[in-house]
Order: sequence, then C-alpha cells, then structure tokens
Amino acid sequence: MAYNILIVDDSLPMRSVIKKTIKASGVNVGKLFEVSNGRDALALLKKEWLDLVLVDYNMPNMNGLEFIAEMKKDELLKSIPVIMTTVEGSRQRIKEFIEKGATDYIKKPFTPEEARDKLYKVIGGATDGEASSYTGDEALDF
Repeated sequence: MAYNILIVDDSLPMRSVIKKTIKASGVNVGKLFEVSNGRDALALLKKEWLDLVLVDYNMPNMNGLEFIAEMKKDELLKSIPVIMTTVEGSRQRIKEFIEKGATDYIKKPFTPEEARDKLYKVIGGATDGEASSYTGDEALDF
C-alpha cells in the first residue's frame, strides 16, 4: 500500500531533507506533499486524502501543537496520524506533544532508517524482519 504523506515545515531546506529522507527510507510513498505552514496544511487536508502528517513544532503563525488542535476539531481530520518533527528532545516537551494529540514524534535530524521505523510504527507496514529498498547514503543528494 502506498501512503500519502504531508510535510509541514516553515524551512524549505528542512522540507527538502525530510522529503529525501522519507524517499530513501523504503516506505512505499504514493504522494508526498509539502507546505510551509499550518494554515496551508489545513487547507490541503481538506482537498487531498492523506495517510500521515509530519509537522514541525516551531513555526511562525501556527506552531505544530496549534495545528494539531485545529485538526482535532474536524471529524474527518482528527483520525489522521501526526508525527511531530522537532529538534527538541526533552521528556517534558515530548510528553506535551503526545498529550496534545500528536501520535508520535521524531527528533530532527533523522536517518532514513529512523524515518522508516517511525512511519511503520504509526501507520503500519513492514515489520523489523522485512527488507527495505534503502540502499545507503548514495540515494541522498544533499
């Protein structure tokens, strides 16, 4: 099954890195969308079928937690899993992410293997023993 994934991050270079990392992870991606803020993400979620959202915590105008709060108000959107992407790793902050509705979190920067494991944990998919199409860093051109 191919998964449609949305990346929400105000940094264009970070969105590019996350996109390339996901592509190199071996996860079967259908469509990979990217937007620079929570408002555009909410608009896209109303137009496109998405299986998962990766959202940055620190963004201007609408941070990741505010974005999740808006998603949870909508009957159709509230069931879509959200992984908070962040450079913050304190237990208190992570606990806050989960309590406020994030399905899980991943600390930036992350490797293709970490992305694969986290995505499969959240949306299902290959188990630890299954092969991945990831062949190494040569797939990354950044």
